[in-house]
Amino acid sequence: MNDQEKTIRPATQADVPAAAATLAAAFATYPWTRWSIPAQDYEARLEQLQAIYLSHAIQHGIVLVTSELTGVAAMLPPNTPEPLEPVQAQIADLMGDRLNAVMEVELPQRPANSWDFATIGVHPDHAGKGLGGALIRQALHRATSSGNPRVSLETSAEGNVALYEKHGFTVTHETHIKGGPDVYTMMTAV
Repeated sequence: MNDQEKTIRPATQADVPAAAATLAAAFATYPWTRWSIPAQDYEARLEQLQAIYLSHAIQHGIVLVTSELTGVAAMLPPNTPEPLEPVQAQIADLMGDRLNAVMEVELPQRPANSWDFATIGVHPDHAGKGLGGALIRQALHRATSSGNPRVSLETSAEGNVALYEKHGFTVTHETHIKGGPDVYTMMTAV
């Protein structure tokens, strides 16, 4: 374990506001969020959505943060329930006029017994220092230690593909969204 990995810990609900802000900064120009979230109040909507998703992941999965909350990773185990109806209504409200377009996207179904590497982000001020790789390693270690070692994810940033490949993921499908980003579905070996 390197020094960066020693600073990674499980997140608590108290970490959500700062962790959501970190993810919002990390995803400010991300192709999927730019396409799927309305431009009006984009930054605020993105941060609120990240907070909702992180709270759900803390409740049902694994959320890891760096000690300074400059990096965040969240994973959901197989068979994680959907957010409750009031939370889904909040998400729909934040997605606004983009909700229908997002709902029409057909991504490959996640394999049975696969963890969902839901998100990972490092604040841009701390990018390039190895925090993302350290978070990926820690998250994968926790997932592979479970009874369900397979992990899948989607990314719409082509540059992320090589990073994930370094950690054992392979591209299993590419989805081309008309008027939107390409989405790369990736999976670890069993």
